[in-house]
Amino acid sequence: MNVRRHHISGIAIAAATALGLGALSACSTDSAAAGNTDKFDVVASFYPMEFLAERIGGAHVHVTTLTEPGQEPHDLDISARQRGLLEESDAALWLSGLQPAVDEAVGQSSVGTKIDAAELTELRHAEGEDGHDHGDDHGDHDHEGGLDPHVWTDPVKYAEIAEGVGKAFEKADPDHAADYRRNTAALVAELGRLNTDIADGLKNTRSKVFFTNHASFGYFAERYGLTQEAVSGLDPESEPSPARIKELHEEAEADGVTTVFYETLVSGKTAKTLASDAGLRTDVLDPVEGITDQSRGDDYVQVMRANLKALQTALGTK
Repeated sequence: MNVRRHHISGIAIAAATALGLGALSACSTDSAAAGNTDKFDVVASFYPMEFLAERIGGAHVHVTTLTEPGQEPHDLDISARQRGLLEESDAALWLSGLQPAVDEAVGQSSVGTKIDAAELTELRHAEGEDGHDHGDDHGDHDHEGGLDPHVWTDPVKYAEIAEGVGKAFEKADPDHAADYRRNTAALVAELGRLNTDIADGLKNTRSKVFFTNHASFGYFAERYGLTQEAVSGLDPESEPSPARIKELHEEAEADGVTTVFYETLVSGKTAKTLASDAGLRTDVLDPVEGITDQSRGDDYVQVMRANLKALQTALGTK
């Protein structure tokens, strides 16, 4: 659809060739043609953005993802081929603050429509590197960690982003605006039902505290009146200090914590060691940063419903 797609610069082509034209994951088998289709071509940064683009765009979009299935999105590096595909696409959909390489690549690209999900809802201040939320005051001052980008774990805020994406698609591809509006409304309604079910399912529990591998459920915890205690901070690869481990042991006993949750895309070694030392169980609480064969569901909604069941067991539903 993009009229610029046949005019990648010779520099970009040469750079891509020099780097071997690394593989790029996409939601369809013709990922190499991400910017050369007769549809509305969208490059999504990682799975939660891909899910929105596919559900809202429906049959009118061709979606390519920059983060391969099974790849931890925080660690993404952008290849020359992926930069070329950005140039050839009609739109880029990403979440600034999560993947610095994507922020840079999109900022430097001339893609016609740039949709930053972080601008479509209000972000909260990040928890500290020790995993603690430093209070409920999310005013103008910045905490050390800046803003928490894991906003999609809250279905309400995710729905706000969906509405913004739908409007952006309508503006960029007006020929299919009616379908985008209809698809957006259906998705927002589905996310609304998910929110209601999670709120009802976690309303009456023996404990309100849950332990996670890294601080990716801050929005979720705030939405449903829970307290997230993260082994690591916003970076899933960061190592907790001995003082933090000791603190978690004490909190587990004080708050009646039964389970330490780990994830599918990063090592659960530290979480499992903590659980073993403290005599706690382990289970998966998936931040839905990507879908793999190990995911407890085929899409965002299914995995979030699996998360609800895991939390109901861990927190003790009354």
